[in-house]
This record gives sequence, C-alpha cells and structure tokens, in this order.
Amino acid sequence: MKLLIFTFVGVVHLLSLGSGKAIHKASTPQKTFKEIQEEIAGYTDVAKAIINLAVYGRAQNRSYERLAHLVDTVGPRLSGSKNLEEAIQLTYQSLKDSGLENVHLEPVKVPHWERGEESAMMVKPRLYKMAILGLGSSIGTPAEGITAEVLVVNSFDELQRRAIEAKGKIVVYNQPYISYATSVKYRVQGAVEAAKVGALASLIRSVASFSIYSPHTGNQKYQDGVTKIPTACITVEDAEMMSRIASHGTTIVVNLKMGAVNYPDTDSFNTVAEITGSRHPEQIVLVSGHLDSWDVGQGAMDDGGGAFISWEALSLIKDLGLRPKRTLRLVLWTAEEQGGVGASQYYQLHKVNISQYSLVMESDAGTYLPTGLQFTGSDKARSIMEEVMSLLRPLNITQVFTKGEGEDINFWIQAGVPGASLLDDLNKYFFFHHSHGDTMTALDPKQMNVAAAVWAVVSYVVADLDEMLPR
Repeated sequence: MKLLIFTFVGVVHLLSLGSGKAIHKASTPQKTFKEIQEEIAGYTDVAKAIINLAVYGRAQNRSYERLAHLVDTVGPRLSGSKNLEEAIQLTYQSLKDSGLENVHLEPVKVPHWERGEESAMMVKPRLYKMAILGLGSSIGTPAEGITAEVLVVNSFDELQRRAIEAKGKIVVYNQPYISYATSVKYRVQGAVEAAKVGALASLIRSVASFSIYSPHTGNQKYQDGVTKIPTACITVEDAEMMSRIASHGTTIVVNLKMGAVNYPDTDSFNTVAEITGSRHPEQIVLVSGHLDSWDVGQGAMDDGGGAFISWEALSLIKDLGLRPKRTLRLVLWTAEEQGGVGASQYYQLHKVNISQYSLVMESDAGTYLPTGLQFTGSDKARSIMEEVMSLLRPLNITQVFTKGEGEDINFWIQAGVPGASLLDDLNKYFFFHHSHGDTMTALDPKQMNVAAAVWAVVSYVVADLDEMLPR
C-alpha cells in the first residue's frame, strides 16, 4: 500500500508540472537555480517509491535474475559470435514481452575475431605451461608456434633502453598495476612497441588489481606501418616469476602458439527500447550498457550488470506508472569491447538530433554498491545533478564525481552533451575484469538492486524536469 501511495504522488507530480520547452531554443525562459532546486525537491516521494520498489519491494533481485537467465543460457558474447546474436534476439524478445515501447534493433557492422587454440610453454630453464589469453584482434602464430628467448621489461622506457636486446625475442611486460587507466596502455600498445624494436611476439602481464592465477584478455591495437606480431596476456604470477628468473641472468625460452583469426566484419545490432515522453517525446535521456562481452567467463559483470540495470531502470519507472516528459531511451550497445563500434555507428545515425539529447548515461564499471555518480557537463548542469543525487539520501549515495565519460557515450560528451556513469568499487571490479572469473558469482543481487535504484531515479528525474540540462 505504501508503494501505491508513492505512485499516486508521483503521478500527481507529473500532471502538475508545466510543459516547458527545450532550453536550447533561444525563446525559452530559463528557471533560476532556486526554482530548479524547488522543482527537484518535489521528486522526493517519487524517488522513495523507486527505491522502495527496487531495493525492498517486488522488483528486488529482478535485474540479477534476468541477467542470470541470459548468461547461464547463452554464455559469453564476443563481437561477431553466434552467442552474441542469440543474446541480442533473446533480449529483444524479452524487452517486447516486458511492455516497453518502440523496441527495435538497429543494424551495425562489427569486428569478428576468434582466438582459436592457444598455449604458452616455457621450455627453459624448465618445462612449464603458462595460462594465457590472446588479445582481441591479435594475429596468430605459425602452426608450430614461435619459439624464442624472452626479454622481460617493466616499462616502455626500459624497452627503449634495451631495444637492441629485443630483436628476435618475445617481449614480456611485467608492468606494475598502478590503476587501470595507467596500466592498460601496455595491453593496448604493447604489441606495437615490441614490434618497433624487432620482437617476434609480446606477452603482457594481465591488467588486474588482484590475481589468483587468472589471465585477463582485452582489446589491443595495431598501428599502420608497424609489423603485426602475436600478443597475449599472461598471469600476474607468471610475469613476476619470469622477471625474477631474468634478474638472475638466467635465459628464458618460451614456445607461443596462437590460432587467432580475424574475419571480415559481420552483421549485428544495437538493441533499443523506450518509454515515450509525455510532453517532449523528441527529447531524449539515454540510458545504456553494452550487451557484448569477451569470450571468457559469462560476461556477467562486464557488462551484463550495467546493461541489465539500465533495462531495470525503465522497468521500475514503468511499474510505478510514471511517464516522464522526455523519452527515456534504453540502448544496449554491441561491440563495445572492440572500441565502441556499435555506439559509434549509433552516433553517426542519430547525431543529426544531438540538440534533443538532455543526458547520456552509461553503466560499464560494475554494479557493486555505488558510491555516487560520475558526471561531465557544465557547472550549472553539475549543480543540477547534485540536487538530483540528493534525492538518493535514503540510500546514502549522493556524491557527484568528475569524469562521467564512457566508451559508448564519449561521442556525445565530446560534442557537448552532458554525460553520466555509475561509480562503484573499481578495485574489486578489476579482480574479475575480462577473465574467466567474470561470472554471476562475482555479482551481488542486493547491490544490483541499489545500483538500479540510483540509475532509475537519476534517469527519470532528469527526463521529467521542465527544462533540459544546460550545455
């Protein structure tokens, strides 16, 4: 009964607000900040209703259960794979069955890479089989593999200092984990930098904040004019072991075999669903996560959780009978892991309407207990978002941080649209990121409930305000 009361208050609130017009039209009078504060404060009961439904009510654990059904049935969803296309079709039908509006698929072309069989065997100073995961878009080795001496370095600077030693060898990077943003450059650029000094292949210490002998895959990028060499990630433990061996002057020889193949781009889809706006259906608040994943684990955390709390945000709003003034558009991206491929094509298709986008939101950093919202936008827009986040005091999640960027929404942010992403325990996130450990076991349904509540409150209130967020 309590939820029904909140729902009624929310509907009354919707009906009582003026229609307004998009603030990008010069003729539209803008509210003072005090008026906006008062307007946002009026959503207190609606926010409580969303929180109660998501965290304590009949919707609790729904996003977790929906996700578990998909990933337990389909598994990981690599760009270009049959698994991904099956996941897209199943999700498309589920979105239609859930009663959301304008559910459709938007065609895109995506990369198609398969890792094939792969192995790495240390043959000197002892026989030892290492765990590896080839990196996305890597070429393969000859069938017999590449057998070569190893050069261990801790940084690109050291590689340059020892460039003369690298020719004809396999470069092993034992870079320390400082932060993901700092350390991931070795995964992305390691093969190119090793090839520039004549290496035959590169092995990169997994970019992980903690390891229990688990390699982590991810994307890497070749460079025009630089020879392409095979590249893979090894475990933190094996990178440190080879560094210790090399420090004693002992020769290390490794046989690397990789059956990786790059195929022509193939057909895929971005998946879209909406709650159509009641007053300004042409104006958009975009809520998103990516449906593709790497081909290890289940892709549950990266980014099944982010995709499914984005779906859950619309479900919560629909369940409460709320219809914001602007359209809430859910987009489940494809081929994010290959560099935002699906999102780039969406942007090219829809950028003609860029002035109609009030906020773009992406959840792609886990769905552990949120600490707040990351946001990129003008100072005035940030002040408005701080007021919106104050509605989440019942969950004690009110902070607004910087850097709201995300792989799939950066196109919009760089063009001036405000952007937001969910922030939670990133250290724990990188325990499992791009590894066999990315399974449903890494997720907590109660924490997903809270993440969904935050996502729903923010997206609904911004979509229902009288005015769009200022640029």
